[in-house]
Amino acid sequence: MKTITTTEDLAEFCKRAAAYPYVTVDTEFLRERTYYSKLCLIQVAFAGDGKDDAVLIDPLVDGLSLAPLYDLFRDHGVVKVFHAARQDLEIFFVDAGLIPEPLFDTQVAAMVCGFGEQVGYETLVRKIVRETVDKTSRFTDWSRRPLTDAQKTYALADVTHLRGVYEFLSAELAKSNRHKWVAEEMAILNAPETYRADPSRAWERIKTRTNSGRFLAIVRELARFREGYAQSRNVPRTRVYKDDALVELASTKPASEQDLGGSRLLLREARRGEIAEGILAAVQVGLNTKPEDMPVPDRSREKLQVNPALADLLRVLLKAKAEGEGVAQKLIASAADLDLIAAGQRDVAAMRGWRKEVFGNDALRLCDGKVALAAKNGSVIAVDLD
Repeated sequence: MKTITTTEDLAEFCKRAAAYPYVTVDTEFLRERTYYSKLCLIQVAFAGDGKDDAVLIDPLVDGLSLAPLYDLFRDHGVVKVFHAARQDLEIFFVDAGLIPEPLFDTQVAAMVCGFGEQVGYETLVRKIVRETVDKTSRFTDWSRRPLTDAQKTYALADVTHLRGVYEFLSAELAKSNRHKWVAEEMAILNAPETYRADPSRAWERIKTRTNSGRFLAIVRELARFREGYAQSRNVPRTRVYKDDALVELASTKPASEQDLGGSRLLLREARRGEIAEGILAAVQVGLNTKPEDMPVPDRSREKLQVNPALADLLRVLLKAKAEGEGVAQKLIASAADLDLIAAGQRDVAAMRGWRKEVFGNDALRLCDGKVALAAKNGSVIAVDLD
């Protein structure tokens, strides 16, 4: 097991890797005590079974530059293969402002190939490569040095077995002509907006029972301050204050540190100093917000008139289509999508791209009374009524 600790060695490995059609990539990181993930280890492999065809890269070593790796990530002649890539990609985007291209996520590809919803890496390795993955080192502290042999073995397995998984799934997609399906799914992972946390929109994640514009204005400002503070100090949001404390503050509208002292849910360290000042300022901004600038909750779904019988028929159709295509139902349409379609909405993911071809077109015809559902040979089929 080779561990790269110098820029020169990394450059030499990446030069070799660039000669191959793909590389498999994984990371180990910590995030419990920081806002941004702390990158602790990078694993990379290319096709082959030599001892130096898969390596560990130690980003915690002083003087090691990841520039050669990032150049490889920018090389459009080499596919970058990840499994459940989002958190890994966020690390590289935050560190270097880049998203590896072209990108292939085996979890997405596996759903397209009929392996179920959100299928895990261990499951794919077991079913495709016929190997087992020892996960005993999964929750270890990856920032501690030296790494144990068990940690290195575990980490390296996350990219060595991934080679076989990728080659199998890529071949399956070629046979079924579904590479386009995966490419559409990659659009979200390839979008920089996926990895940017905008403080001005942080309030949208807060669950409240009150739709008062004034209350939501205070929630927005408290969430904006918390997000910005957490980002600038690289601490978790919950270390500033938790969601329940934020909602409490929006309700009580504290005007002084003495008022903050009466909070039941606010952390002690948030009742004074910079956090306290930020809270009080945010509350005042919320209170002073003009009515026309207050947040407006999205009540559009509350007004929808969902036809429950039609929604049930759409669920049956979805199940039949998913089974017929050998693809996970959730990848085609969610339960919420089906309710929206049954309520007359058409601006949903199931009505775009490959999903429309597989399910959306027949879903529309079902809603319009142009097809019916029937049982045939133990399966459900759509029967044309035209």
